Amino acid sequence: MSFSAFRSSRFFSPRLLLALLVLALLTACATPITARVTRFNQWPADIAGSTFSFLTPVEPGRELEQATYESHVQAQLEQRGFKSAPAGQVGRLQVEVAAESRGEQKTYLTPVYQDYHIFLPPYRDAAGRIVPGMWVPDPFGPRYVGERPVRLNVQISNLRLRILDTKGSAPGQPRPIFESRAVYEGEAIDLSVLVPYLVRAVFDELPGQNGQVRTVQFDRKTGALIRP
Repeated sequence: MSFSAFRSSRFFSPRLLLALLVLALLTACATPITARVTRFNQWPADIAGSTFSFLTPVEPGRELEQATYESHVQAQLEQRGFKSAPAGQVGRLQVEVAAESRGEQKTYLTPVYQDYHIFLPPYRDAAGRIVPGMWVPDPFGPRYVGERPVRLNVQISNLRLRILDTKGSAPGQPRPIFESRAVYEGEAIDLSVLVPYLVRAVFDELPGQNGQVRTVQFDRKTGALIRP
């Protein structure tokens, strides 16, 4: 590339920088919603088709919110052949659901890039005019020079689900047969928006391996489960 062509290059034009910024924003929007799921279970062999009911203490002022979260769990249980106990009756399975969200500061290591400039010496153009030298950005772009810690505010949202079995248990002492927690960590998203994803993450491949920890991802645009 000649000096004149290089000087007229638009590699570092404001338009290009704006385009790169837009691309970065679009990439961020395409990032999947990710949940880390931990599960423990002692799944009975005769549990198929059992009835269930909810056994969850409700905080004053959150009754409708809790009922909404339980409705997501109910839909997942019914999809798997379980039946909601008639109103006023206790199902064989007792289900506990709790969801919460908090903000937290965390430290991450981020790469550091140094901008370099190179000097283009004076030259004579085709018309015989002298074009003065100048400093321009390195055409190879910024160079990686290491990492630095950055503290960021992140949202941590949890969904906890327990299923207890009353069959074969002492009255009032149902035994736990399934315990799971789904954790989201990232940018701020309303808990009411996240809960359906966390519930689906907990129920994916139910009951799963005992002691299993896995990552479940959803397409942010379509809501579809992303399979590895």
